[in-house]
Amino acid sequence: MPSVPIADRASRVRHVFLRDLVMSASIGVYPHEHITPQRVRINVDLGVEDSPEPVGADELPRVVDYEKVADTVRAIVRSGHVRLAETLAERVATSCLADKRVKSARVRVEKLDIFADAASAGVEIERHRGDLSTP
Repeated sequence: MPSVPIADRASRVRHVFLRDLVMSASIGVYPHEHITPQRVRINVDLGVEDSPEPVGADELPRVVDYEKVADTVRAIVRSGHVRLAETLAERVATSCLADKRVKSARVRVEKLDIFADAASAGVEIERHRGDLSTP
């Protein structure tokens, strides 16, 4: 499947994003990771279908609301223990693609305190509407 641009006027795609959302998560495969929450940083980039009419009307229902995206990400993180950063990223991407206007979702999940000599470790995925695993 050809890649969907994250922002492109000719394709009528705009970029909606959430940057550096840091929160505590119950994540990991090791026993001690089931006990102590860890700091994670989550970034979301969405390729959103641009309305054919200008957004000049300044109406929130006409756009993908990044506050709702943030609230959904927070709810997913708080919903319970997840073993893999990949699983968390997939859940976030799937929730974003539930909005029919979202054509693509790129999600990065980073564990911030995993290694003393590295800023973070994690995963980044990109999913597109029409992928077999998405609605």
